[in-house]
Amino acid sequence: MSHRKTLLTASIVAGLCCLSGTLNAQDASQSTTANNGVGALTKSQDTTNSATSKTNAKELATITVTGIRASLQASMDTKRNADAIVDAITAEDIGKFPATNVAEALAQVPGVTLDRSIPGTQRVSIDGLDPSLNVSLLDGHPVAQAIWLFGDNPNRGFNYSLLPPEILGQLEIIKSPEARIVEGSLGGTVLMHTVKPLDVASNTLNGSFGVNYNDMVGSQRPNGSVFYSWHNSDKTFGIDVSAQHYEEYTSREGMENYGYSTVASVNAAAVAAGNNTIQNEINAGSIKPGDLIPNELSAANFQQTEKRSSILTNIQYRPNQNFESTLSLMYMRDDLDNVNQSTYPWATNKPAGITSLTEGPNGIITGGSSVGTPCFNTTSCTSNASTFSDNYARGSAVTTKGADWKGTYFGDGWRLSADAGVSSSRNPMTSFIKEIYYGGSFNWNINNGVQFTDPSTANNPNYWADNGWGGNEETILYKARDTYGQLDFSKDLDGFVNEVLVGVRYASHWESQVENAYTGPQQLTLNQIGYGGLSNLSGMSDLGLSDSFVRHVQTSGFNAIKNAVLSTPGFGVNKDANVYFDNTWAVQQENEAAYVQANFGTDNVHGNVGLRFVDTKFTASGYNVPGYCAAADTFNCDFGPGFGWVTSKKSFTNVLPALNVAWNITPNLILRGAASETVAYAPYNQLAPYFEANDTVLTATAGNPGLKPYRSANFDASIEWYFNDESMFAASVFYKDVLNYIVNAATYQSRINGSWTIPGYMQANGNAQVAAGLCTSAGVCQYSVTAPVNGGRAKVKGATLSYQQAFGDSGFGMRANYTYSDASTASGGWLPYNSKNSYNIGPYFEKGPYSASVSYNYRDAYLAGGYVAGAPATYVDGFKELDASAGYQFNKNFSVTLNLLNLLNSKYYAYLGSKTQLSEEYVTGRQFMLEAHFKL
Repeated sequence: MSHRKTLLTASIVAGLCCLSGTLNAQDASQSTTANNGVGALTKSQDTTNSATSKTNAKELATITVTGIRASLQASMDTKRNADAIVDAITAEDIGKFPATNVAEALAQVPGVTLDRSIPGTQRVSIDGLDPSLNVSLLDGHPVAQAIWLFGDNPNRGFNYSLLPPEILGQLEIIKSPEARIVEGSLGGTVLMHTVKPLDVASNTLNGSFGVNYNDMVGSQRPNGSVFYSWHNSDKTFGIDVSAQHYEEYTSREGMENYGYSTVASVNAAAVAAGNNTIQNEINAGSIKPGDLIPNELSAANFQQTEKRSSILTNIQYRPNQNFESTLSLMYMRDDLDNVNQSTYPWATNKPAGITSLTEGPNGIITGGSSVGTPCFNTTSCTSNASTFSDNYARGSAVTTKGADWKGTYFGDGWRLSADAGVSSSRNPMTSFIKEIYYGGSFNWNINNGVQFTDPSTANNPNYWADNGWGGNEETILYKARDTYGQLDFSKDLDGFVNEVLVGVRYASHWESQVENAYTGPQQLTLNQIGYGGLSNLSGMSDLGLSDSFVRHVQTSGFNAIKNAVLSTPGFGVNKDANVYFDNTWAVQQENEAAYVQANFGTDNVHGNVGLRFVDTKFTASGYNVPGYCAAADTFNCDFGPGFGWVTSKKSFTNVLPALNVAWNITPNLILRGAASETVAYAPYNQLAPYFEANDTVLTATAGNPGLKPYRSANFDASIEWYFNDESMFAASVFYKDVLNYIVNAATYQSRINGSWTIPGYMQANGNAQVAAGLCTSAGVCQYSVTAPVNGGRAKVKGATLSYQQAFGDSGFGMRANYTYSDASTASGGWLPYNSKNSYNIGPYFEKGPYSASVSYNYRDAYLAGGYVAGAPATYVDGFKELDASAGYQFNKNFSVTLNLLNLLNSKYYAYLGSKTQLSEEYVTGRQFMLEAHFKL
């Protein structure tokens, strides 16, 4: 148990005491409406969930503009009237600016950046911090989320693509915390407000239907959504329903490299096999023993068809002005089946076939050649050259359900509200793999990939087959569940302190994973699996990769791979014990919190001050397996004392002060200041005692139940100039002193290779690993294990500039922002997901029935996570994106829009160190979405 009290805490406690006796101020209450006819924030919303429902806000002038200008003005007014440092997006922002989901709309906000390593699943960073260090709440409550990608690293970031934009009235991004707001964020808290039936006209009906198209895959998919809201004539009872179906076919094409080996280690294996080529080059001085050789340059092709359906309903009851109750029900299903093919000639797997190596800059071997003999129509092939093609068929279907209730009683100058809810999410994922082999010669180059010496043979399916290992089936049952209950009380006061708020909250998050691997599929030729012709990967051409990477053999798809694994008689009985023990775990986090907050204000000064008390308990469970059981790889092994299913518990207590002050220097010039302490937590799987290994490339990732929470002291300030009703310029600075930042550390560990006893593994991989000195003959191998550790101190300091303006009656306008974020760690390394510079430029036009906008986004290089289990973190190069949108309003009821995304077909590059040490490079193609919108 840890408990801490700082000078900042003590100062704010003293401030609370002083403020409670101050008099002679006013009390006012405010509601803010998004003027698109859909979204509204009213007094009925919980003040613990909205930064704009405050007692010191002034009444706004009636807004008469519509469309883009109305949207930007509503967002600007939310920012202007908040106590904290806040940015906002209305529902119209999502529909009028180039975006297909909420995440892309958030990218328009200062300090918000996206990671685009996989299409459609962006991770959102705020002020240069890891996406897991944000909190996202839907109407004030969490939404449980199971992971969607087999082998992915779970994070606490929210999957915004789950939500149809029609259900949202407004989003707020709170960058300076308040005591009443749920803990867990270092970067920012995103509050998503849905539309409530009593806040819009009865029988409101709107929606959209359309198609989206990706030019790299040449396929279009449908999408549609509808929103309906009704209430009775007395506005005492109402119900709304939002439903969406969205489909998208995406592809990610490029080249991956699965780590590096030293020339010395590869040479030792080559000499042992009777090949002195590398030694001769070392002796000649053309290469060095310490140079690094790419292990496998892979033609990577990820293809996915997503089918997402969701429905959300709000049932609202307000029998009188004193009581209100809302029940929200949610159901979402996201089908994300995908096929991932990696075709990789593997020079270091068979050093006996290496005939040349070429040294490049910074001690990186940039090219080479291997000679081997292809084998015809056989599953048993001996050659001095090895090319593998891993063909994964992965099934993924995330189902999320939720029920949330909120009741509020409004007394005479006081209010009492209660919230409770539960959400659950599960994904029974499957993964089928067939790993086929080709033994022919090849040349490789780190800039262009691999070229087969004899393409006619390499492109003939008769020369490809399983070789020693027939693949397997793996299953993961992933579950997540959130439950919470909250009680809030507020009392209006006459004086400088115009409202006092107190509340308590209990929240529990439970997450678990059960993984199994079924072994023993029969070895098959590619023709028996199902030959799908030659690939034609235009993305490889865009990257300048070789003809052999663009056009190579492939299977006939998802079902062919799956059925080839399941076709073995009696398959599905043999389970791998090590996979189960290493990857089965459960984690529970329980937070008990209480807060007190005072809102204060005069005509010119307003703000809040408060304390939040948080007690956090972690319970982490997993298997601890003795070495002799791992070596036997069997379920029939007696665990000794201290082994088996083990559970560890830790608890932490934190006192979190928060102060926000806004000073209206003039009616149009606002100066803000904020100070706070915050706490955040590692991703749930990082807290579990697990070990997920890739036995082929000998990398692994592991958990650490000893992780402490992130803790940060934060200081923010901003100045905002509202130079007319639709225009603004703002500048802000932020400083975060993170007292415990969790980082990933890579170490080498000797562990039993969990695949050593799988039939055929020795022939396919094990013997080569022994020859290279990576494993002993008993299967004890040196794994590069990446695990999270308590990394010590980190600091983030930066500034943002934000500008928006409508240029009179011309129809033209502009919004733009720039963020500078400079981060440093105690170890001197990069802070994950921190880009030093990022900016967005977005001119727009809207006049009469026509509307159009352009958005150019850029972010600097940043550190991101690895791409396979245990892979080291990668440095992602700067990324730019150009998007555009155009629309035509036929009448007040019907309009069409065309969104054009990634018009530059930007390349995604990642490196392990310098830019000469390639890790991965991808393209995802341009996306076009044509939609028709209706409002009745």
